[in-house]
Amino acid sequence: MTVFEMLSYPFMRRALIAGGLVSLCCALLGVSLVLKRYSMIGDGLSHVSFGALAVAAALGVTPLSFSIPVVVAAAFFLLRMANHPRWNNDAAIAVMSASALAVGILVISLTTGMTTDVDNYMFGSVLAMTKADVGLSAGLSAAVLVLFVLFYHRLFAVTFDENFSRATGLKVDAYNTLLSVLTALAIVLGMRMMGAMLISSLIIFPALTAMRLQKSFLGVVISAGISAVGCFVVGLTASFVLSAPVGATVVAVDLAVFLLACLFRQLKSRGAAGAK
Repeated sequence: MTVFEMLSYPFMRRALIAGGLVSLCCALLGVSLVLKRYSMIGDGLSHVSFGALAVAAALGVTPLSFSIPVVVAAAFFLLRMANHPRWNNDAAIAVMSASALAVGILVISLTTGMTTDVDNYMFGSVLAMTKADVGLSAGLSAAVLVLFVLFYHRLFAVTFDENFSRATGLKVDAYNTLLSVLTALAIVLGMRMMGAMLISSLIIFPALTAMRLQKSFLGVVISAGISAVGCFVVGLTASFVLSAPVGATVVAVDLAVFLLACLFRQLKSRGAAGAK
C-alpha cells in the first residue's frame, strides 16, 4: 500500500523514473571508471557541478543549461590531466573538487545567502526532479546503452589495456572522452536528487558490489546495472516511508548490499577451500 501511495505523487514518479535511469547510467559507466582507477572523477565532477549550479543560481540562468557545459569541460580537463605524465590524477581531482566547492559556497553566501537551498545542492532533494530531467535521463540512458551494446568489445579492450588498444588502432582517447562526457551528464542530472556529496556513490558502489559477485566483464556490467536500479528503488521507497533524505537512504542501501556481497564472497571462498 505504501508503494502505491508513493506513486500517487507526481514528483515521486518523476524521481523514480529519472533516478532509476541515472543510477543505471552511473553503474554502467562506473564499471569502466573503477577498473581504470578513475572512480574519484565522479566526486570531482560532482563538486564542479555544485559550483556551476551555485553560479547559475546567482546569475539567474537555467541550472542545466549552464552546469552541463561547465561540467563537460571539467571532464575534458581532468582527462587531459590524467594522461599528462607530469600531473598526478588524484591530485588534479582533489584540487578541482576543493576549488569548485569553495567557489560554490562563496557565490551562494555572497548572493542568495546560506539558506536551505545549500542543503538541496549538497545532499539533494527529491522535489528538484522535473519533467525535463526525466527526458534528459531517458536520452542519457539510451546513449549509454547504445555505447555498451554496439562497442562492448572495444570498451572491454580500452578498459583493461589502453596500450594494446592503441597498438591495434583503437581510438582510445575518443572512448575515454566519451566516457567522461557521459559521466559528466549523469553527475549533473543525478546531483539534483542525490546531492554533490553523495552522487559519486552511484558510480562506485554498484561496480564494487558486482565485482564481488561476478568474474567476467559482462557479468559485472549486468550485475552493476541491476544492483544500482534495485538499490535506488528500495532506497527511494524507504526514504518515503521513513521521511528520510533520498540520497543518504540510497547510499545506505548500496552499502548494505555491498557488505552482503562481500560476506557472500567470503563464505563462498571458505566453502571452496573446505571442499579441497
